[in-house]
Amino acid sequence: MMDVKRRYVIPGDVIATGPLRPEQNVYQDGDRMISTCVGISEIFDNSVKVIPLTGGYMPKTNDLVIGKVIGTSPLSWEFDINSCFVGFLPAQDVFGRDYSPTKDELKQRLDVGDLVATRIANFDRSRDPLLTVQDRDLGKIEAGELVEISPSKVPRLIGKRGSMIQTIEMATKAIITIGQNGWVVISCEDSEGLLKAVEAVKMIDALAHTPNLTERVKSMLGVPDGENNDTIND
Repeated sequence: MMDVKRRYVIPGDVIATGPLRPEQNVYQDGDRMISTCVGISEIFDNSVKVIPLTGGYMPKTNDLVIGKVIGTSPLSWEFDINSCFVGFLPAQDVFGRDYSPTKDELKQRLDVGDLVATRIANFDRSRDPLLTVQDRDLGKIEAGELVEISPSKVPRLIGKRGSMIQTIEMATKAIITIGQNGWVVISCEDSEGLLKAVEAVKMIDALAHTPNLTERVKSMLGVPDGENNDTIND
């Protein structure tokens, strides 16, 4: 089993020294690895990272995000993407180049309150992010339950190589769409499976900073010991 060292850190804390590689929320000063946020530090495979305990979503180009339509203009939809920024989806992205504000009604495709899986096409902090649905599996989400988690916990929910989310989906038969902005949509034909999947996602959000999280999630889901062992070190 991989030896993963964890501890609480605050900005400026020296996590470790030596020939290590700085990753998420860590910078290098000489041979010192220093935290840039409040969170849980992890040292593994000769690399160091910090999992933030809190934090809002900062848009990043190519991120998949789940947005909620909050308004329209003649040329675009406005989206709440769980950020201090508002996302904009151009009407041409949905209607095509022949879109005409005088003959095409935006509400025919997307209305206020609709949830949409989108990707951030462009963002540079000088203006609100531009969204797109021009990719596979993007577009209006027709059904499912929305669960909101901290954006900083999304990597924990996904797990190494997708192992954590695969464990939940296999155990519950649910389909789970994860936005990097912390919005997660869960759909399942079985009501009990839906409840278990929702509970698992909320458990990860609440306990992401604790050890042995994978075992706790598997126990709650009723996954037998030894099944999907590659999740042990998540």
